[in-house]
Amino acid sequence: MIAWMQKHNKYLVITIWIATIAFIGAGFVGWGTYQYGSKAGAIARVGDVTISQEKFNFTYQNLYRQYAEMFKGNFDDAKAKKMGLDKEVFRRLVSQAMLLNLAKEYGVIVSDEELAEAIAQLPAFRTNGKFDKRVYETFLEARGLKAKTFESILRDDLTIEKLMGFLNQNAVPFEKEVVASALSVSDKIRYQVLNPASVDLNASEADLKKLWEGEKEKFMTPRHYTLALLWTDTSDINASEADLKTFYQRNSFNYTDAEGKELGFEKARTQVERDYRIKKGKKKALLEYIAFKKGKKKATQIKDLPIGDKSLPQSLWKEIESTSPGELIKPRPVKDRYVTVRIEKTTAPRPMRFDEAKALVAAQWKKEAAAKAIEKKAKELLKTPKKISAESPWLSLTESVTLPPLSLSESLQFVQKLFTSNKKEGIIDVAGKKIVYVIEEQRFGQNDKNLTKKIGVTADRIKKGEFEGSLLKSLYEKYPVKSFVKGF
Repeated sequence: MIAWMQKHNKYLVITIWIATIAFIGAGFVGWGTYQYGSKAGAIARVGDVTISQEKFNFTYQNLYRQYAEMFKGNFDDAKAKKMGLDKEVFRRLVSQAMLLNLAKEYGVIVSDEELAEAIAQLPAFRTNGKFDKRVYETFLEARGLKAKTFESILRDDLTIEKLMGFLNQNAVPFEKEVVASALSVSDKIRYQVLNPASVDLNASEADLKKLWEGEKEKFMTPRHYTLALLWTDTSDINASEADLKTFYQRNSFNYTDAEGKELGFEKARTQVERDYRIKKGKKKALLEYIAFKKGKKKATQIKDLPIGDKSLPQSLWKEIESTSPGELIKPRPVKDRYVTVRIEKTTAPRPMRFDEAKALVAAQWKKEAAAKAIEKKAKELLKTPKKISAESPWLSLTESVTLPPLSLSESLQFVQKLFTSNKKEGIIDVAGKKIVYVIEEQRFGQNDKNLTKKIGVTADRIKKGEFEGSLLKSLYEKYPVKSFVKGF
């Protein structure tokens, strides 16, 4: 998914200024964290520019929020890790640092007055149309950010925006003509979509055992942790209507809908009550933590859990992973209560027995066998194109068309790949599916009232993207990158 996002956003400006505005409006409480060491430490140096841990965290949480909204909440730390979100953030910050080095050379700066004006214009910090310093300070306090840190991040974004404004040029007439040629082409095709459901597969016990025998190291039990958990309830903490409204007013930017619009008090009330109790219950949880540490209070429960078990948040699992047996982790909020954790013992992963691994082995066998089967079926179908029956409407790069059974997103990916191919017939891979196609008709120069505008916008975007790509390539050769974090 990260690779797909990179490809389809290749012409977006490197800066995160616009994203930062949205980020501020939506808030980032609970939007993922990623720690490498001390909060203020540097994680890398690019030329003369240092990338701080704080800036990495801010950008990580920002991008995490974007993915969480894209997946409608079905996104967590485990998925972020699998997608390599941390590496994507590091790549973006290195690219930013390259441009900041260039800005220094060119003498491009953002004055204190320009920075102050930019902050004052952010809607999240305005009350009745005017900048509200109290709201701004509450925002920083809620996120544990110093004004100096936040303003430094914002100044960098504005500096890059100003630099790119000086360097970027719109497309010239000839470049627009080239883009016009591409956008004016339309294709009508016959196609067939093949996916794992298109093939009938059955694995014998012998097939599964053969795969398991050859790849036992892939099938390991998860690391297990025996944990002593002390739960601190907050449901007994009462709040008056006035208390809740005051709390909401000070933190209203944390309560937004899926589109980032601020929720009113009544719509946010359930979450406000929970957050109020969590804040007020912290002192009680710390007192119980001290009693637990001194042996004056016993654990609520002892549980043996595999790493990453969803009964505990992924941010807490990161702490558990880095904590030694016998040590305690201070109270952390889990839904509407706190938990203090003591690591009793850890159980290292071991190779699974066949009966334990059978379901996983079967899933891998089916995936591999299905890929081979649909590849074979696609090639056979291409030899007899008359059997390809589904017909498409006219397809172009300027229109969004859904090609059943593909989703709209998959259809758009297919069309983009179709128009970058020079083959009249072929096989295109999209999201684990293979689409066999044959171009039936092609036409040029269809009238479109919006085509002229689309051509201009697209040509400018392509030129801007190509320029930024070439610029960054040259900057990577000019400014050395020194990472202080293993794996980057």
